[in-house]
Amino acid sequence: MIDTALVAEKTVVSAKGDGAAIDVSGAGQRNFLLTLDITRIIEQESLEISISGSTDGAAWEPKPVVTFPQQFYAGQYPLLLDLSQHPNVKFIRAHWEVARWGRGTETPMFEFGLRLKEIPAEVLSEARAEAKALA
Repeated sequence: MIDTALVAEKTVVSAKGDGAAIDVSGAGQRNFLLTLDITRIIEQESLEISISGSTDGAAWEPKPVVTFPQQFYAGQYPLLLDLSQHPNVKFIRAHWEVARWGRGTETPMFEFGLRLKEIPAEVLSEARAEAKALA
């Protein structure tokens, strides 16, 4: 079962960048929970995180497989990553864009981490059954 950091906890960034490539080819399931944890920010700035896919860990698809909504505040933000529609993706990595506006320094500053956790088959089955019952 995969449970790892795409971006280490309390990573401080002030410009766009990329995380390390993570091999997900050995996952039993193609569904993952991403948890973005923003622990520190300054006012009037935004953070946008996307997840890119690759077949070999070197050449990355131009379109991300999933993107978090733009964030402006500290907090925890979960997002489902479903790779079942991307069967060729064997590696993923995080990409971030930061922006700052208004008064003060023009350099943005975010402290955040991003975790990737494989969703066990039984949990996924329960959630699907529950969603179907509510529909």
